[in-house]
Order: sequence, then structure tokens, then C-alpha cells
Amino acid sequence: MRDYEATHAAIEAVWRIESPRLIAALARITGDIGAAEELAQDTLVIALEQWPVQGVPDGPGAWLMATAKHRAVDLVRRRARYDQKLQEVGRDMQAQAQAFGEPDVDEMDDHIGDDLLRLIFTACHPVLSAEARAALTLRLLGGLTTHEIARAFLVAEPTIAQRIVRAKRTLADRKIPFEIPAPGELTGRAASVLDVIYLIFNEGYAATAGQDWIRPELCAEALRLGRVLAGLMPRTIEVLGLVALMELQASRIPARTSQAGGPILLTDQDRRRWDRLLIRRGFAALERAGQLDAAPGPYAVQAEIAACHARAASVEDTDWERVAALYVVLAHLAPSPVVELNRAVAVGMAYGPARGLEIADTLTGQPALDGYVQLPAVRGHLLAELGRLDEARAEFIRAAAQTSNERERSIFEARAAACREGSG
Repeated sequence: MRDYEATHAAIEAVWRIESPRLIAALARITGDIGAAEELAQDTLVIALEQWPVQGVPDGPGAWLMATAKHRAVDLVRRRARYDQKLQEVGRDMQAQAQAFGEPDVDEMDDHIGDDLLRLIFTACHPVLSAEARAALTLRLLGGLTTHEIARAFLVAEPTIAQRIVRAKRTLADRKIPFEIPAPGELTGRAASVLDVIYLIFNEGYAATAGQDWIRPELCAEALRLGRVLAGLMPRTIEVLGLVALMELQASRIPARTSQAGGPILLTDQDRRRWDRLLIRRGFAALERAGQLDAAPGPYAVQAEIAACHARAASVEDTDWERVAALYVVLAHLAPSPVVELNRAVAVGMAYGPARGLEIADTLTGQPALDGYVQLPAVRGHLLAELGRLDEARAEFIRAAAQTSNERERSIFEARAAACREGSG
């Protein structure tokens, strides 16, 4: 039984990491994102049937990819003759017939040659709404469940499910090609791609559900996609801003968990464990962005905020007044109750918890923050700083009840217990 459970745990772990690559490669072969996801799921079923009996292969990711590609080629054969499939796939496919006449799946390429980036641009196609683009890409590239995506968007789960289904149907009905846009179209298509990349990064940086506080593989994937996009669009300030932001935030990952995997908040982190290479990369991207003749956008401003933390040797040394001022700029560029909540924290650090609580209290009736776990968490922290421990405890209990992440719940429960004991 233990071996069986261990095998299933291994399959789940491998699938979480490999599924975006599988779907991207399969979409390249089939030209159909919906079919690609179905083929990937079929491959998972085969693994669930064979691995518990035959054992986990030495290269599980390669096994999944090879199995999935074979099934995709079979699908291509069933759909049409090879020359017909060439017309469907598009201009970039090389006409190199193999022994059985199927396409050479390793020769389908374009000017970037990156399946994952190709997939994200297709999933973020303008024929889809902004909400559908983000939801679909999180599903396909982030490997997130519908529930996790719903939490990221602060909307109902059935709404997300409908967006994903309709998005895939729209891409298929409109015969959207699986390709990266031509250079002249890239700027107009980039904004929604940046939003999606950052949503993927955030799901890795602070997982919405499960036992893990962070999911580094998602952060790494988002960073990789961001760097590729920056190479493609090196003079776009928001692309560089997003890359700088992710590099600087990712630098904290080594210090965000204890050896046992427990969460460590920013105020308690050993900054000597921050990744200096990522910090240098973040500063470099931010410097390149500052050299461009363009006004900073939301990502560049957020990168400046992250740089304030990266430059400070401690929480006390942080220029909180500058952080609070930058949140005012960010709220002007991208108004959001979440931005205001973050400003409340910065104002509380710069000017005292009472000032921060005033801002947080104005957000309690915001529909967009209904069920948003950070609202009671921030209010609990500010109330505890003011010595209003009973009220703080109630907020931390509320936060613990709302979160789906077990590690995060442990933080809130510990804070609530500390308030009960009078230590805040």
C-alpha cells in the first residue's frame, strides 16, 4: 500500500511540473489547445495505470512527453493526410515526411522556438476577454485547478470554469494558429501576457492552496517566460519592470521557509539568505527600464517597491515612506482594493499602525475583497500593534478560516494564540 501511495504521489508531483510542457508541445503538434489538454490528460491516465505496476520510469518527464507525442501523432494521422495537416498547422511547419508520413514534431518551429511562450501568446489571444486569457493560461501553463484560479481572481469557481471552457471553444472555432505574433504585433499583445506571467509567479510565490507555502517551480517557470519575453521585447518598459519585480521577489524564496517547510514572513526573514544573484539581476532589469524614454507602468512601480526592500538590511532600515508613496502612484496607475490594502501596511510601518488601520477599515465593505484572506490578516496585524488583542485575535481566526493553504493557516493560528496569551 505504501509503495502504491508513493507511486501516486510521484505521479502527481511529476504531472504538476510537466503538464504545461506537455500541453504546449501537444498544441504545437495538433494546433488545437483543447485537444492538447485532452491528450495530456490521457497520458496521465496511462501513467496512473502503468506506473504502479511497472514502477516509475527513470525519466518520468521524458516518458510522459514521449507517450503524449505518440498519441498526438496518432491523432494527426486520424484527422487527415499529411499534406492536409500541413495546411492546418501553418507556414512554419517543415515538409519533411517520415516513414509513415506523419509530421516531424521536432521540426515545427518559429522565430522564438519556445513551445511554452507560444502557448501563452495563443492563450492570451485578443479574441478572448482579458479574464479568459488569464484563466486559460493559468490552467494550461500553471497547472492550477479551477478552484485555485478562482481564488487568484477573487471570483466564483463556476465563473472560472465557464471562462476556461468558452475560451478553448473560441480558440478552436476561430481557428487561432498556435504561434508567437509577428514582431509588429507583439507590443499590443504583451500586456495581457505580462498579467498572466505575474499571476503564475504569484501562485508559486504564495500558493493559494495545499500544504506548501511556496511552489518554486511555478516561480521559475514565470521567471523563464519573463526573461524570454524581455529578450524578445528589450525596449518595453513594462516587460523589464515585470522581470525586475519577479527577480527581486524570487530572491527572497530561500528565506521564506524554515528547514521544516514552515513559512517565514518578510519581517522575520534572515536577509543574508536572500539570493544576491537574483537581486543583481533585478536591479539590472530595473536600471535598463529606467534608461528607456517611457513612463513607468504598474510593474515598473512594483519593481521599485521591491527594490526598496532589497536595498534595506532590515525591516527597520526600509524606506517605508518611499514605499507608501510608491503605492499611491501604483493606485493611480492600477486602482485596486488590493493595492490599497498593501498601502495600508506601508503606511502603518511609516506613520504608525493607527494610520494604516484607517485605510484598512475603509476596505472591509469592498465586494472584491470578500473572502480575501489578507484583509483580516492585515487588520489583525495592525490591531495587535495597537494593543487591541481581542479584536486582533478575531481577525486572525477569520483569516485562518478563509485560507486554503495549510502553511498560511498555521501562521494565522499562531498569531491568534499569541493574542490570546497577550503577546500579540
